[in-house]
Amino acid sequence: MDLVVRNARLAHAPEAPPVDIGVAGGKIVAIQLGLHAEAPSYDADGRLTCAGLVETHIHLEKSRIADRCEPETGRQPMAMERVSAVKHTFTVEDAYRRSSQTLEACIKFGATRMRPHVELDGGVELRTFEAVAALKRDYAWAIDLELCVFPQEGLTNNPRADALLVEALKQGARVIGAAPNFDPDHAGQIHRVFDLAREFDVDIDMHLDSGNSPDDMDIHLVCELTEKYGLGGRVAIGHGCKYSTMPVAGLQTLAKRIADAGVAVTSLPATDLFMQGRDQTDNVRRGVVDVNVLVEHGVNCSISTNNILNPFTPMGDCSLIRMANLQAMVCQIGHAHRLRELFMMLTERSARLMNLKDYGIAVGNPADLVVIDAMTPEQAVAENAAPLVVFKRGVRTVTRSRAELHHPGT
Repeated sequence: MDLVVRNARLAHAPEAPPVDIGVAGGKIVAIQLGLHAEAPSYDADGRLTCAGLVETHIHLEKSRIADRCEPETGRQPMAMERVSAVKHTFTVEDAYRRSSQTLEACIKFGATRMRPHVELDGGVELRTFEAVAALKRDYAWAIDLELCVFPQEGLTNNPRADALLVEALKQGARVIGAAPNFDPDHAGQIHRVFDLAREFDVDIDMHLDSGNSPDDMDIHLVCELTEKYGLGGRVAIGHGCKYSTMPVAGLQTLAKRIADAGVAVTSLPATDLFMQGRDQTDNVRRGVVDVNVLVEHGVNCSISTNNILNPFTPMGDCSLIRMANLQAMVCQIGHAHRLRELFMMLTERSARLMNLKDYGIAVGNPADLVVIDAMTPEQAVAENAAPLVVFKRGVRTVTRSRAELHHPGT
């Protein structure tokens, strides 16, 4: 064996005694108590261990641009317009540099799989796609990237965006997205994206239903097309802010519809908190979908970061566990089993959303392992616990020392 991670408390069974995880050739080859093997070892000391955190929705290429965008004025953030105004300054080198900083921060907080969402239009052409594709190659030692391309600024009214999507799919993008909120023809964009997904046999992951009321939701058409084309399990949507404005009974009914269609939902609490409710000056609505309710009615859900240090979210440190903690705060999640479910939305449920067949701590799977400074998933979420060590295919990629108190006289 090449490595043994000893005394690991498995996230999917934290009540069970800690086990030893044997690694050889980058894969897990043994999981058992008291594994006898002559190999380098890491002692997890009974702490929570999972198969790496999974970031399903993040914008690497437009991160870290807050300082070059015009500041917002008044209550309306005008985030898309402020980003669009500086896109012409994005070179491949610039996008690579900023994206790599954000990607490295994600890695340090335990992410080992990621779906970056890369927007394509005439302002950036394929420059940012090229940058993120280069990151996929250069950081394969620490994280696996699956690129999703989408038209942020419209598609039915933007032939150039359509041509760029086709070209990126030809160059290997494995997921296609959408942003119908910014298209004069919501349904037209959604239909076109489904057509492209079928033509190139790729999954779908859309930005959908941001807004301040449950009016004119696009999720119904997405569910209809998912069922029509037999794409259940291959379609996801992010945001879903409108669902947070629905009465409980209506949300439960919608959840069952989404679950029946096989559409997954990603909550993006930091961005949605920052962007929603801008039409209010007091008693401001939160705009964050309650994914616990969705899961409890059969929907697969994930929690992700979305934006970092740009007009959509001018803060962030790339910690997924912090996002789960924020989700719990906003939606007032306090029961241990519901906090545990939020942790699963960073791990097993996110892996299911991305259709990762080799995810999890199981013999034969890649030895992607993260040891977290907690004893249970619910503790990790409640206390915003930090990853202490990360292994990618059995090779250590991150080490974080625990903070120590230096008492007087010791």
